Amino acid sequence: MPLRALWLVCLLAVSGVALAGDTLVVGSKRFTESYILGEIITQTAEAAGTPAEHRQGMGNTAIVFEAIKAGSIDVYPDYTGTIARQLLGIEATDLETLNRHLEPYGLAAGVKFGFQNTYALALLDSVAERLHITKVSDLVHHPELRVGLGHEFLERNDGWPGLRKAYGLPQRPEGLDHGLAYEAIAAHQIDVMDIYSTDAKIARYHLRVLEDDRHYFPEYDAVMVYRRDLPARFPEAWAALRRLRGAISAKQMIRMNAEAELDGRTFRAVAAGFLGKSQEVLAGRGGFLDKLFGPDTWRLTREHLFLVFGSLLGAVLLGVPLGVWATRNVAVGQVILSVVGIAQTIPSLALLALLIPLLGMIGTIPAIVALFLYSLLPIVRNTHAGLTGIAPNLLESARALGLPTRARLRLVELPLAAGSILAGIKTSAVINVGTATIAAFVGAGGYGERIVTGLALNDHELLLGGAIPAAALALIVQWSFDGLERLIVPAGLRKGGSS
Repeated sequence: MPLRALWLVCLLAVSGVALAGDTLVVGSKRFTESYILGEIITQTAEAAGTPAEHRQGMGNTAIVFEAIKAGSIDVYPDYTGTIARQLLGIEATDLETLNRHLEPYGLAAGVKFGFQNTYALALLDSVAERLHITKVSDLVHHPELRVGLGHEFLERNDGWPGLRKAYGLPQRPEGLDHGLAYEAIAAHQIDVMDIYSTDAKIARYHLRVLEDDRHYFPEYDAVMVYRRDLPARFPEAWAALRRLRGAISAKQMIRMNAEAELDGRTFRAVAAGFLGKSQEVLAGRGGFLDKLFGPDTWRLTREHLFLVFGSLLGAVLLGVPLGVWATRNVAVGQVILSVVGIAQTIPSLALLALLIPLLGMIGTIPAIVALFLYSLLPIVRNTHAGLTGIAPNLLESARALGLPTRARLRLVELPLAAGSILAGIKTSAVINVGTATIAAFVGAGGYGERIVTGLALNDHELLLGGAIPAAALALIVQWSFDGLERLIVPAGLRKGGSS
């Protein structure tokens, strides 16, 4: 029965994915320009009469590439240099070579948007002027400079490891979110950062972009990466998308990034403005209350609740029996508690990244599976603790009554351990509410969608617009379980249990 219920939860999630089979699913990475290009692709397809869905800010390059290989998305914007070095491990960046290497994955790259967005290093112009730094090789003479780099750039094949080797750079960089790096460099907490050449904040923060005098970085033409069957499945949309070839200049892209990051316009409004939909151009993100109670509030709440309670249901149906089993055999119990404990030590994003290729999809199912695994430990542990903590004389009395083992478990042991079991379930539920925000990194929605976007834009109000509802929901869940405990657990047995 527990496994059947868990499969039912998964099937419900799959049905939601299956319904999107006739919808063009567009992905984007977790930075402003990718959001905007994803919206341009989405709205272009919609204008051609094709239903389209934009799964925003799905994470880094590796996650989005796994998603499109698995068929969870149909198209996303990327860059030729990234595809070549980071994804394929080759040097050539021309489309013919890229497509030859992408073909085994059922993918292709094409429709150059018309601009490049290369990586570069930058520092405040005042610091560069004082130290006479104009190019990357000048950094060799200044090992004292503090370097702050995006986490992805720190590990990329075309990122810091190769750059340090090519230039012999002595600095030891720190990792930080790209959206926060501009504030850090303005506050003189770091001296050097990595930038994208079309970043809108380069001019605002008076940064000097250093010349790549040894030509380490390849060409980064903005293109679409798409599944090879896309033109056949969505011919009208594909015809419209091809008209985006050469349609965006670097200046236009910088301006669009500025509209989102500096002027507070929504990604959808920025894309609509570029495509000539004047009625949406003035739409902005609004004030804090508009972000907190925006039109997406109920959708995000539904998604968040489904993630929390869908995973919790499966954890309860499996965790309680596992806790019972652990009490019946000491050796088995140690194995069970160790395994569920180890599962919770895996970093959440790492677990999601592992689940995407294993399950062959992104979205709700990997998120629910990850949350299910994280929910098991408190439930199993508290079930085990509640049952092993029952006074021996009570168990002897039950045996003296001649109750069979199953009847004794159902009528005596589980009721006596109910407070502890419920405390474990409550702990899992509350933890799940917060942990479910990571689901946005794989396109599963929920309140994390606002948090991820707020990080990309360094928009503190939008961050709070996701964090506050999640915190409020955690409190509501805790109070609800407290009330449930008063209803179903006798006052004399109400100890709260270990959590």
